[in-house]
Amino acid sequence: MTQETYTLNDGHSLPKVGLGTFQIRGYEGVEQILTAIQAGYRLLDTSTNYNSEGAVGEAIHRSGIPRSSFFVTTKLPGKYHLFEDALKMLEESLLRMKLDYVDLYLIHWPLPKQDNYLEAWEALVTAKKRGLVRSIGVSNFEEEHLKRIIQRTGVTPAVNQNEIHPYWPQKELVQVNQRYGILTEAWSPLGRGSKELEEPLLTKMAQKYGKNTAQIILRWQIERSILPIVKAVSPVHQSQNLDIFDFALTTEEIEQINQLQRPDGRVDGQDPKTYEEFE
Repeated sequence: MTQETYTLNDGHSLPKVGLGTFQIRGYEGVEQILTAIQAGYRLLDTSTNYNSEGAVGEAIHRSGIPRSSFFVTTKLPGKYHLFEDALKMLEESLLRMKLDYVDLYLIHWPLPKQDNYLEAWEALVTAKKRGLVRSIGVSNFEEEHLKRIIQRTGVTPAVNQNEIHPYWPQKELVQVNQRYGILTEAWSPLGRGSKELEEPLLTKMAQKYGKNTAQIILRWQIERSILPIVKAVSPVHQSQNLDIFDFALTTEEIEQINQLQRPDGRVDGQDPKTYEEFE
């Protein structure tokens, strides 16, 4: 299966749907990732803090598919935002995955209380110049954080990965990203542990299009030019989550899903303006 792609502001391309690997670990995780690769996934999203980098690297090597066919993303932990620490942690990630480079490296959280994310961004800019990473970006950054790193370095992130799902659609932030030419990725695109999959509105749309509610939500993300990073371990769900390119929602339906937003919609109440990563 050949996926549709987005093109980043630095010219690199990546598939429109990625596999999230949060809590996918060890030998079992390798098998789950291999199943996803067989289903057609080529964008594999991991993080040092997920403890899944080893499984991702091993799955890539076992797959027999050329490294160049994959788009591998990993993320910088918050306690390593200082310049030299950030570079060493990227090198450690490469060693764990047994790769020569990663396709995309993200600052996982801005951690404004520590206020070292400017230094971390400068390290990512350097890492790209050294060829350790092809594209650099951020995760959970708000507009104020984006402004500061762009003004400091003159380098705009290629990606901003944010919490986005029907209960937390992030309309304003998505518009901010688009204004800067930054691709928005969505983590927890189905709303981790929520009841979004049972929403009557989504159930009705699923019946209309002959899809399930997860596919409706993922298509809603695609229609908004967002790249969903969706975790799935069962082969059936892995395949279904890629089967979203043969239908389109109407503008009215997209807005109806946007209206499902809730004031307390965040899955874990993690506000990037105050959240301290994995305290």
